[in-house]
Formats: sequence, structure tokens, C-alpha cells
Amino acid sequence: MNVIVANERSSTLSNLDIDVIKNVTGEYEADELVAMFKDFFYDKMILDITAVKNYKNIDAIKKISIGLGESKLILVLTDDVCQSNYLSDLVSIGVYNFTNNINAIKNLIAKPNEYKDVANIQQLSGGAERINNTTNGIKILGIRNITEHAGATTLLYMLKKELTDMFGPNIYGIEIGKKDFSVFNDKNLISVGEMDVESKLRDIYTAKMVLIDLNDYKDESICDEVIYLIEPSSIKLNKLIKNNRRIFEKLLGKKIILNKSLLTNKDVTEFEYESNSKVFYNLPPLDERKKNVILNDFLGRLGIGDATAAKKSDGKNIFGLFKR
Repeated sequence: MNVIVANERSSTLSNLDIDVIKNVTGEYEADELVAMFKDFFYDKMILDITAVKNYKNIDAIKKISIGLGESKLILVLTDDVCQSNYLSDLVSIGVYNFTNNINAIKNLIAKPNEYKDVANIQQLSGGAERINNTTNGIKILGIRNITEHAGATTLLYMLKKELTDMFGPNIYGIEIGKKDFSVFNDKNLISVGEMDVESKLRDIYTAKMVLIDLNDYKDESICDEVIYLIEPSSIKLNKLIKNNRRIFEKLLGKKIILNKSLLTNKDVTEFEYESNSKVFYNLPPLDERKKNVILNDFLGRLGIGDATAAKKSDGKNIFGLFKR
């Protein structure tokens, strides 16, 4: 069942031929909508964007997407926001389902967009003007630990090595607010403070790609994409849930990576059911001193490099045990 939140297009949306459990009309602050629906069970929210006060400010939409989950939103847009910068910003905050055509809503309910479906309209995260001035078109992948010590620093280091083999030396890693990179003795691994992130990205304008260990840095809009690491041990998961019972609601629609994971396919399925989440990739424990072929497959799934590089000559995956 779905909910409709409408304002200027309420009469048109009221005739939409879909299952509706709740229909709300009016203009609301983003916080009001989150409070209204955060504990309400529904499949999709068809949100007339004019029902959101200050909807032209992407932060208002971002607040709703974080509070309710990007994957649940279908935005009904107005002509004044159907422009490249605004649409790019929607993609950057993880909102992939939007239209100004009422007839397209049923299609988005039946087959929601994935990033690949809207990647062509993204001009890099956070708005074309800001990011182009900051990064000069560099591809940026953010990595964030969700459980404590889930391995963001080590995974970044291994991915950086893999990408350097693929694309050459102009691959950089940045960690924000910490000094862990000092142990790697690599000039392309850089530690910066929170206030220096954008200036450092301008400094490394020759980079082909930058991996960022976000640590406690909150603004993910600097990244084209962010992956979220969870170490799925019982201790780590129980501590995570104890500290934030709604964490998996906030991760809806995001790329969850099980890192340092010994889970089988069956285990992953049970994890997804219990957490009401979708696992993007299940990474086993890896030795950072060796070449890990599975990382080629992982990067391929992210749309970086060649996913077929992780196959044996007979066409079978090297790690057939692990769910992709």
C-alpha cells in the first residue's frame, strides 16, 4: 500500500489508479513529514514536491529522504525544478525516482529506478557548479564505517592499489579527521581536516579517482557515491542496534557492504530479512598484502573497471560461496 502527500497536484493525484492507505493534502516542513510518517508502514510515498515547504532547497528533500528512506520516495516534480542542476542534486542524495508525468508514477512503483537508470543526468554530486569548481570532474567514492572498525581504512588502501593497477598512478585516497594513512607510507594517501577537504580536492586536479574515508565527516554530497561498511559479527551488530535502533531505516536504498564477512548466501538472506535491508556486496576477510581478485568484481559491480576480471577461465566465480 502507498501514501500520497499532495498540494498543487492533489486533484490529479487523487485519481491515480494505485492502492493508497493514506492521503494527505497541504504544505509541510520536511521535519513535519518525517515525524508524520517515520513510524507508519507503507510501500511508496508519492510526494507532490509542492507539498514540501522550501522544496527548491535540496536540503529539504534530503532531510525527508534520510528520515523516511530514499527508496520509498517517488517525487512528483514541477516544471520549475525539472532542470539539470536540481535533478543532478536529487541523484546525488540517492533519490532516483522522480517525474513530472503523472502517468509515469505507476511504472516507478512497479519498477523503481536504480542509480544506473539516472546516472546520465547526474553532473556529479552536490550540484554541478559547486562540485565542478571543487573537483574538476574527478570521480569520488566515499567509504563510511557503520559498525565500529568495519575496515574502511584498509579496504580503501586495497581498492586504491587495485585501481592503480587498472588506471595508473593518479589514484588518490583521502582520510578526513584522522592520521591512519601515515602507516602506509604512500604519497597518494592524504590525511586532511574537515575544513580542508574541498581545497585538497582542488590541489589533486590530475587525479583520475579519489577514495575518501569519511570517518565522522557528515557531508556526503562531495562524493559521487558512498558505500557503507558493516562487519556482520554478532557483537558488532548488537552494539550497532543498541546505539541506534533505526539505523537500517536510514540505510534504506544505500549500498551496504558486509565487510570482513564469513556469511554464506543463506546467512546473507537471513541478515537482509531481519534487518529489512538489501546487501549490495558480501566481502570476505582479505589479506591487504596480496592481490585480491574479488576486488575486481566488487569494483565492476560499482561500475568501475571490469567485473569479468574476477572470473576464472571456465566462467565461474573464484569465490562462488559469496553472494554478489
